[in-house]
Amino acid sequence: MSHNYLFYITFSYGFGVLRPVEKVLKESGHTVAWFVPDGDEAERFLLPEDRRLLTVPEVKKYSPHAVLTSGNMIPDFFPGIKVQLFHGIDSGKDGEADIRGFYDLYCTQSPIKTAPFIKLRQKYKTFDYVETGWSKLDSLFSPHPETQKYKKKERLILYAPTFSKSMTSTEVLYEQIKRIVRAQPWQWIVKFHPKVTSKEITMYRELESSNFQIIEIDDPVPLLQAADVMLSDTSSIVTEFSLLKKPVVTFRNRKPRDWMVHFSDPQDLEVHLQQAFNPSTKIMDQIKKYSEAIHPYRDGRSSHRVVTAIENMIVSGTDHLEPKPLNLIRKFKMRKKLRYFSLK
Repeated sequence: MSHNYLFYITFSYGFGVLRPVEKVLKESGHTVAWFVPDGDEAERFLLPEDRRLLTVPEVKKYSPHAVLTSGNMIPDFFPGIKVQLFHGIDSGKDGEADIRGFYDLYCTQSPIKTAPFIKLRQKYKTFDYVETGWSKLDSLFSPHPETQKYKKKERLILYAPTFSKSMTSTEVLYEQIKRIVRAQPWQWIVKFHPKVTSKEITMYRELESSNFQIIEIDDPVPLLQAADVMLSDTSSIVTEFSLLKKPVVTFRNRKPRDWMVHFSDPQDLEVHLQQAFNPSTKIMDQIKKYSEAIHPYRDGRSSHRVVTAIENMIVSGTDHLEPKPLNLIRKFKMRKKLRYFSLK
Protein backbone atom coordinates (compact mmCIF):
# COMPACT_ATOMS: atom_id res chain seq x y z
CA MET A 1 0.00 0.00 0.00
CA SER A 2 1.27 3.45 -0.89
CA HIS A 3 1.64 6.07 1.84
CA ASN A 4 2.24 9.80 1.92
CA TYR A 5 5.49 10.93 3.52
CA LEU A 6 6.45 14.47 4.48
CA PHE A 7 10.00 15.68 5.18
CA TYR A 8 10.20 18.65 7.55
CA ILE A 9 13.53 20.45 7.21
CA THR A 10 14.95 23.81 8.30
CA PHE A 11 18.73 23.41 7.89
CA SER A 12 20.53 22.06 4.85
CA TYR A 13 22.27 19.27 6.78
CA GLY A 14 18.90 17.52 6.82
CA PHE A 15 19.04 16.82 3.10
CA GLY A 16 21.95 14.42 3.54
CA VAL A 17 19.87 12.49 6.06
CA LEU A 18 16.55 12.53 4.18
CA ARG A 19 17.51 12.19 0.51
CA PRO A 20 18.55 8.52 0.88
CA VAL A 21 15.20 7.77 2.54
CA GLU A 22 13.39 9.66 -0.22
CA LYS A 23 15.07 7.44 -2.81
CA VAL A 24 13.92 4.24 -1.09
CA LEU A 25 10.39 5.57 -0.61
CA LYS A 26 10.00 6.52 -4.27
CA GLU A 27 11.41 3.18 -5.40
CA SER A 28 8.78 1.52 -3.19
CA GLY A 29 5.92 3.51 -4.73
CA HIS A 30 5.30 5.95 -1.87
CA THR A 31 4.67 9.68 -2.26
CA VAL A 32 7.12 12.25 -0.88
CA ALA A 33 6.70 15.98 -0.20
CA TRP A 34 8.86 18.57 1.54
CA PHE A 35 8.00 21.31 4.01
CA VAL A 36 10.70 23.98 4.35
CA PRO A 37 9.57 27.13 6.19
CA ASP A 38 9.93 30.31 4.14
CA GLY A 39 13.29 31.98 4.63
CA ASP A 40 14.99 29.05 6.35
CA GLU A 41 18.55 28.21 5.34
CA ALA A 42 17.55 24.90 3.73
CA GLU A 43 15.28 26.57 1.19
CA ARG A 44 18.02 27.19 -1.38
CA PHE A 45 18.94 23.49 -1.53
CA LEU A 46 15.52 22.30 -2.69
CA LEU A 47 15.53 20.81 -6.18
CA PRO A 48 13.22 21.96 -8.98
CA GLU A 49 11.56 18.55 -9.03
CA ASP A 50 10.84 18.50 -5.29
CA ARG A 51 7.20 18.70 -4.32
CA ARG A 52 7.12 21.49 -1.75
CA LEU A 53 4.18 22.25 0.53
CA LEU A 54 4.12 25.90 1.56
CA THR A 55 1.35 26.16 4.14
CA VAL A 56 -0.11 24.17 7.00
CA PRO A 57 -3.48 23.83 5.18
CA GLU A 58 -1.57 22.24 2.27
CA VAL A 59 -0.03 19.76 4.71
CA LYS A 60 -3.45 18.97 6.17
CA LYS A 61 -4.81 18.34 2.69
CA TYR A 62 -1.81 16.17 1.78
CA SER A 63 -2.44 14.25 5.02
CA PRO A 64 0.96 12.56 5.49
CA HIS A 65 1.04 9.16 7.14
CA ALA A 66 4.48 10.01 8.53
CA VAL A 67 6.52 13.19 9.02
CA LEU A 68 10.31 12.79 9.14
CA THR A 69 12.96 15.21 10.29
CA SER A 70 16.58 15.24 11.37
CA GLY A 71 16.06 18.20 13.72
CA ASN A 72 15.04 18.48 17.35
CA MET A 73 11.59 19.99 16.74
CA ILE A 74 8.67 19.04 14.53
CA PRO A 75 5.17 20.50 14.15
CA ASP A 76 2.92 18.46 16.44
CA PHE A 77 -0.14 19.69 14.50
CA PHE A 78 0.96 18.00 11.26
CA PRO A 79 -0.93 14.73 10.61
CA GLY A 80 0.94 11.44 10.74
CA ILE A 81 3.45 9.73 13.01
CA LYS A 82 6.48 11.86 13.86
CA VAL A 83 9.87 10.29 13.16
CA GLN A 84 13.32 11.48 14.34
CA LEU A 85 16.33 10.47 12.23
CA PHE A 86 18.94 12.73 13.93
CA HIS A 87 21.28 15.28 12.35
CA GLY A 88 24.47 13.95 13.89
CA ILE A 89 25.89 10.68 15.05
CA ASP A 90 28.14 11.42 18.04
CA SER A 91 29.27 14.99 18.58
CA GLY A 92 30.28 14.75 22.23
CA LYS A 93 27.78 17.48 23.05
CA ASP A 94 25.32 17.13 25.90
CA GLY A 95 21.62 16.54 25.31
CA GLU A 96 21.90 14.22 22.31
CA ALA A 97 19.27 11.86 23.75
CA ASP A 98 16.89 14.54 25.05
CA ILE A 99 13.25 13.54 24.71
CA ARG A 100 11.39 16.66 23.59
CA GLY A 101 7.91 15.21 23.61
CA PHE A 102 7.27 15.37 19.85
CA TYR A 103 8.26 12.01 18.41
CA ASP A 104 6.53 8.66 18.05
CA LEU A 105 9.55 6.87 16.62
CA TYR A 106 13.31 7.29 16.95
CA CYS A 107 15.49 5.53 14.38
CA THR A 108 18.76 5.00 16.24
CA GLN A 109 22.13 4.43 14.65
CA SER A 110 24.04 1.82 16.67
CA PRO A 111 23.96 -0.12 19.95
CA ILE A 112 25.80 2.80 21.59
CA LYS A 113 23.17 5.28 20.42
CA THR A 114 20.30 2.93 21.21
CA ALA A 115 21.32 2.33 24.83
CA PRO A 116 19.92 5.56 26.33
CA PHE A 117 16.65 5.14 24.44
CA ILE A 118 16.09 1.74 26.04
CA LYS A 119 15.98 3.40 29.45
CA LEU A 120 14.06 6.44 28.23
CA ARG A 121 11.41 4.22 26.60
CA GLN A 122 10.91 2.40 29.89
CA LYS A 123 10.59 5.71 31.70
CA TYR A 124 8.27 7.64 29.38
CA LYS A 125 6.48 5.02 27.23
CA THR A 126 5.54 7.83 24.81
CA PHE A 127 7.61 6.60 21.87
CA ASP A 128 9.18 3.58 20.22
CA TYR A 129 12.71 3.18 18.89
CA VAL A 130 14.20 0.92 16.23
CA GLU A 131 17.91 0.54 15.59
CA THR A 132 18.28 1.07 11.84
CA GLY A 133 21.67 2.62 11.26
CA TRP A 134 21.89 6.18 9.95
CA SER A 135 20.44 6.87 6.52
CA LYS A 136 22.97 9.63 5.84
CA LEU A 137 25.79 7.08 5.77
CA ASP A 138 24.31 4.81 3.11
CA SER A 139 26.45 6.49 0.45
CA LEU A 140 29.54 6.99 2.60
CA PHE A 141 31.09 3.60 1.86
CA SER A 142 30.62 3.73 -1.92
CA PRO A 143 32.56 6.09 -4.22
CA HIS A 144 30.65 9.33 -4.67
CA PRO A 145 30.62 10.63 -8.28
CA GLU A 146 31.75 14.13 -7.19
CA THR A 147 34.57 13.11 -4.83
CA GLN A 148 37.43 13.42 -7.28
CA LYS A 149 36.57 16.96 -8.34
CA TYR A 150 37.53 18.19 -4.86
CA LYS A 151 40.82 16.31 -4.69
CA LYS A 152 43.55 18.49 -6.23
CA LYS A 153 46.59 17.65 -4.08
CA GLU A 154 47.98 14.71 -2.16
CA ARG A 155 47.33 16.32 1.23
CA LEU A 156 43.80 17.64 1.63
CA ILE A 157 42.51 19.04 4.92
CA LEU A 158 38.77 19.36 5.48
CA TYR A 159 38.07 22.03 8.10
CA ALA A 160 34.56 21.56 9.52
CA PRO A 161 33.98 23.59 12.70
CA THR A 162 30.81 23.56 14.76
CA PHE A 163 28.65 26.69 15.14
CA SER A 164 28.27 26.98 18.92
CA LYS A 165 30.06 30.06 20.22
CA SER A 166 31.35 28.20 23.26
CA MET A 167 32.84 25.37 21.16
CA THR A 168 33.70 26.67 17.70
CA SER A 169 37.34 27.08 16.70
CA THR A 170 36.83 29.55 13.84
CA GLU A 171 38.15 32.68 15.54
CA VAL A 172 40.77 31.23 17.86
CA LEU A 173 42.43 29.14 15.11
CA TYR A 174 42.13 31.72 12.35
CA GLU A 175 45.62 33.24 12.63
CA GLN A 176 47.28 29.83 12.73
CA ILE A 177 45.26 28.58 9.76
CA LYS A 178 46.17 31.73 7.81
CA ARG A 179 49.85 31.19 8.56
CA ILE A 180 49.77 27.51 7.60
CA VAL A 181 47.86 28.19 4.37
CA ARG A 182 50.66 30.55 3.32
CA ALA A 183 53.51 28.34 4.54
CA GLN A 184 52.43 24.85 3.46
CA PRO A 185 51.39 23.55 0.01
CA TRP A 186 48.45 21.66 1.50
CA GLN A 187 44.96 21.91 0.05
CA TRP A 188 42.20 23.18 2.35
CA ILE A 189 38.44 22.85 2.02
CA VAL A 190 36.17 24.54 4.55
CA LYS A 191 32.65 23.22 5.20
CA PHE A 192 30.88 25.57 7.58
CA HIS A 193 27.88 24.61 9.70
CA PRO A 194 24.63 26.14 8.35
CA LYS A 195 24.37 28.24 11.52
CA VAL A 196 27.76 29.90 11.03
CA THR A 197 27.77 33.70 11.26
CA SER A 198 28.39 35.99 8.32
CA LYS A 199 31.34 37.44 10.26
CA GLU A 200 33.07 34.04 10.30
CA ILE A 201 32.41 33.45 6.61
CA THR A 202 33.77 36.88 5.68
CA MET A 203 36.87 36.30 7.76
CA TYR A 204 37.71 33.04 6.00
CA ARG A 205 36.80 34.37 2.56
CA GLU A 206 39.94 36.46 2.83
CA LEU A 207 42.02 33.27 2.70
CA GLU A 208 40.46 31.90 -0.48
CA SER A 209 42.95 30.84 -3.12
CA SER A 210 43.74 27.87 -5.32
CA ASN A 211 44.70 25.99 -2.13
CA PHE A 212 41.84 27.22 0.08
CA GLN A 213 38.16 26.91 -0.76
CA ILE A 214 34.91 27.38 1.14
CA ILE A 215 32.37 24.85 -0.15
CA GLU A 216 28.61 25.23 0.26
CA ILE A 217 27.04 21.81 -0.14
CA ASP A 218 24.08 20.06 1.46
CA ASP A 219 25.67 16.58 1.41
CA PRO A 220 29.28 16.51 2.67
CA VAL A 221 29.97 12.89 1.64
CA PRO A 222 32.20 13.78 -1.36
CA LEU A 223 34.21 16.13 0.89
CA LEU A 224 34.62 13.43 3.52
CA GLN A 225 35.78 10.95 0.91
CA ALA A 226 38.19 13.41 -0.73
CA ALA A 227 39.93 14.64 2.43
CA ASP A 228 42.95 12.96 3.98
CA VAL A 229 42.59 14.68 7.36
CA MET A 230 39.81 16.54 9.12
CA LEU A 231 40.24 19.53 11.41
CA SER A 232 37.34 20.32 13.72
CA ASP A 233 36.38 21.00 17.33
CA THR A 234 33.20 19.59 18.91
CA SER A 235 31.10 18.54 15.94
CA SER A 236 29.37 15.29 15.04
CA ILE A 237 31.01 15.39 11.61
CA VAL A 238 34.28 14.18 13.15
CA THR A 239 32.60 10.85 13.81
CA GLU A 240 31.35 10.63 10.23
CA PHE A 241 34.91 11.17 9.04
CA SER A 242 36.32 8.59 11.42
CA LEU A 243 34.05 5.96 9.86
CA LEU A 244 36.27 6.20 6.80
CA LYS A 245 39.18 5.27 9.09
CA LYS A 246 41.02 8.55 8.55
CA PRO A 247 42.57 10.81 11.23
CA VAL A 248 40.70 13.69 12.84
CA VAL A 249 42.46 16.64 14.48
CA THR A 250 40.25 18.17 17.18
CA PHE A 251 40.71 21.47 18.97
CA ARG A 252 39.39 21.71 22.55
CA ASN A 253 36.83 19.01 21.95
CA ARG A 254 34.32 18.83 24.76
CA LYS A 255 34.85 15.11 25.20
CA PRO A 256 38.17 14.18 23.58
CA ARG A 257 38.60 10.50 22.77
CA ASP A 258 41.69 8.38 22.34
CA TRP A 259 41.05 8.07 18.58
CA MET A 260 41.36 11.84 18.08
CA VAL A 261 44.53 13.82 17.45
CA HIS A 262 43.57 16.32 20.11
CA PHE A 263 45.16 19.63 21.17
CA SER A 264 44.29 22.77 23.14
CA ASP A 265 46.97 25.32 22.27
CA PRO A 266 46.40 27.06 18.89
CA GLN A 267 50.17 27.25 18.41
CA ASP A 268 50.25 23.44 18.14
CA LEU A 269 47.93 23.23 15.14
CA GLU A 270 50.57 22.61 12.48
CA VAL A 271 52.34 19.97 14.55
CA HIS A 272 49.12 18.03 15.00
CA LEU A 273 48.19 18.29 11.34
CA GLN A 274 51.61 16.85 10.50
CA GLN A 275 50.94 14.07 13.00
CA ALA A 276 47.57 13.33 11.38
CA PHE A 277 49.15 13.11 7.93
CA ASN A 278 51.52 10.50 9.38
CA PRO A 279 49.38 8.73 11.99
CA SER A 280 50.74 6.13 14.36
CA THR A 281 49.56 2.53 14.29
CA LYS A 282 48.05 3.08 17.72
CA ILE A 283 45.83 5.98 16.64
CA MET A 284 44.69 4.11 13.53
CA ASP A 285 43.78 1.07 15.62
CA GLN A 286 41.75 3.30 17.94
CA ILE A 287 39.92 4.90 15.00
CA LYS A 288 39.05 1.48 13.60
CA LYS A 289 37.79 0.22 16.96
CA TYR A 290 35.65 3.30 17.56
CA SER A 291 34.18 3.51 14.05
CA GLU A 292 33.06 -0.11 14.12
CA ALA A 293 31.35 0.44 17.47
CA ILE A 294 29.60 3.73 16.70
CA HIS A 295 28.10 2.62 13.38
CA PRO A 296 28.46 -1.09 12.56
CA TYR A 297 26.11 -0.89 9.56
CA ARG A 298 28.22 -0.84 6.39
CA ASP A 299 25.74 -2.41 3.97
CA GLY A 300 24.25 0.86 2.66
CA ARG A 301 20.73 -0.24 3.64
CA SER A 302 20.02 1.90 6.70
CA SER A 303 17.41 3.86 4.73
CA HIS A 304 15.64 0.60 3.88
CA ARG A 305 15.53 -0.27 7.58
CA VAL A 306 14.20 3.20 8.38
CA VAL A 307 11.36 2.80 5.87
CA THR A 308 10.53 -0.68 7.20
CA ALA A 309 10.38 0.65 10.78
CA ILE A 310 8.07 3.51 9.77
CA GLU A 311 5.84 1.31 7.65
CA ASN A 312 5.44 -1.09 10.56
CA MET A 313 4.34 1.77 12.82
CA ILE A 314 1.95 3.15 10.21
CA VAL A 315 0.30 -0.28 10.07
CA SER A 316 0.32 -0.97 13.81
CA GLY A 317 -0.58 2.57 14.89
CA THR A 318 0.40 4.49 18.02
CA ASP A 319 -2.43 3.55 20.40
CA HIS A 320 0.03 1.57 22.51
CA LEU A 321 2.01 4.72 23.34
CA GLU A 322 1.32 6.84 26.41
CA PRO A 323 0.05 10.41 25.84
CA LYS A 324 2.85 12.89 25.22
CA PRO A 325 3.52 15.77 27.63
CA LEU A 326 1.71 19.06 27.01
CA ASN A 327 4.97 20.73 26.03
CA LEU A 328 3.14 24.04 25.70
CA ILE A 329 6.12 26.37 25.31
CA ARG A 330 7.75 24.38 22.51
CA LYS A 331 4.40 23.88 20.79
CA PHE A 332 3.69 27.60 20.94
CA LYS A 333 7.12 28.39 19.47
CA MET A 334 6.44 26.03 16.57
CA ARG A 335 3.02 27.56 15.94
CA LYS A 336 4.52 31.04 16.05
CA LYS A 337 7.25 30.04 13.60
CA LEU A 338 4.74 28.68 11.11
CA ARG A 339 2.06 31.29 11.93
CA TYR A 340 -0.51 28.63 12.74
CA PHE A 341 -2.75 29.06 15.79
CA SER A 342 -5.77 26.96 14.94
CA LEU A 343 -6.77 24.15 17.29
CA LYS A 344 -7.82 21.99 14.33
